[in-house]
Amino acid sequence: MSQAKSVKKKVVKKKKVKPTTSRVRKSAPKKPAEELLFKKENYVLMGAGAGLVLLGLLLMAGGSMPSPDVWDDSIIYSFRRTVLAPLVILAGLGVEVYAIFKKA
Repeated sequence: MSQAKSVKKKVVKKKKVKPTTSRVRKSAPKKPAEELLFKKENYVLMGAGAGLVLLGLLLMAGGSMPSPDVWDDSIIYSFRRTVLAPLVILAGLGVEVYAIFKKA
């Protein structure tokens, strides 16, 4: 009968392995967060200007003839639509320009 040869296993001594690190140079240090261009007061004024423009557009809109057969100039060419609404829109645009140029 054949004898089984005893095979000795080689024991390898395990070394501690360090985790790999990137050889790429570290990134530049992060800059501190930049300040916003406008302050809170500027944004509030911009919102107010946009609100005035929207109000002017609403004043200019709306209103229809009571009857399709009758034309009434006083409805279309009223003070509210021809004078007041454009002045409110221009005031809103003026507030917007002021809000942009205001140094806070």
